Amino acid sequence: MVKEVTAFAPASVSNVSCGFDIMGFALEGPGDTVTARLSTQPGVRIGSISGCTSPLPVDASGNTAGPPVIALLRQCVPGTGVEIDICKGIPVGGGIGSSAASAVAAVVAADALLGTNLSREELLELAIEGEKIAGGSVHVDNLSPCLWGGFVLVRGYNPIDIVSISVPDSLFCSVISPRIEIKTEHARKILPKAIPMEDVITQTGNAAGLIAGMFTGDFPLIGRSLRDVIAEPARAHLIPGFTLMKEAALAHGALGCGISGSGPSLFALASSRDDAGKIVSAMGNALAVTGCGYATLVSCVGARGARVIS
Repeated sequence: MVKEVTAFAPASVSNVSCGFDIMGFALEGPGDTVTARLSTQPGVRIGSISGCTSPLPVDASGNTAGPPVIALLRQCVPGTGVEIDICKGIPVGGGIGSSAASAVAAVVAADALLGTNLSREELLELAIEGEKIAGGSVHVDNLSPCLWGGFVLVRGYNPIDIVSISVPDSLFCSVISPRIEIKTEHARKILPKAIPMEDVITQTGNAAGLIAGMFTGDFPLIGRSLRDVIAEPARAHLIPGFTLMKEAALAHGALGCGISGSGPSLFALASSRDDAGKIVSAMGNALAVTGCGYATLVSCVGARGARVIS
């Protein structure tokens, strides 16, 4: 048995406008790294946390990286001790899957360290224990693309059923992340408790249209389908310059634009990497008017998922 393993888990865009809690895709570039090592002390301890500006819990049971590993030990190797070091590459509360990446990287590292050889489905069930801390509920639209990579559809939750969706090779994503934090739990609490039938029909049609557009490479259909009539109207006011950024994206050729996860990040889809670069620059210029700082990213849609890196 090896004594130390490091795993990487990528950032992700979830909801994808019309797919609240059921769609997401992995991003290139930023991600969280977790190193797991054997310890003589039973249970899970956090050795160090780096790379973040916001204080995070150092108690394993209160940090999203801890509960998945605690559950893995309880299920597979009780009495074993594991210490984890967390290096955050994704801003906390930024809407691109920070809590999911920590949970996934931790459980992937621990699985490799302990040689438990769990399936992705089993790892997902364990990673959910970490995401519960951040969101207060079970949702896997960040966790699943983070683990699987690519673009995923969560077809059902009881039982969880993950479907990988083919995407056009030339489809790219622009992401802009205003430097503010929105807590997932708060963003979920402000969602409407009842949804008019008309909105349900619109949202369902858009979700079906987006999946069809992905499989067929129909960019106009993808664009028409990237419309959220449920979560976005309730959450847009939380994000400075939301309307300005969305208008700028669409004016510069975006297929569609919406809130990534709970926000404050926005994503826009484009039919080429060059277009995605122009779009994210325009979004940045629009947000700059508000005086809010930000970071940007251009990525393919559906990058690689979590993996052991050392």
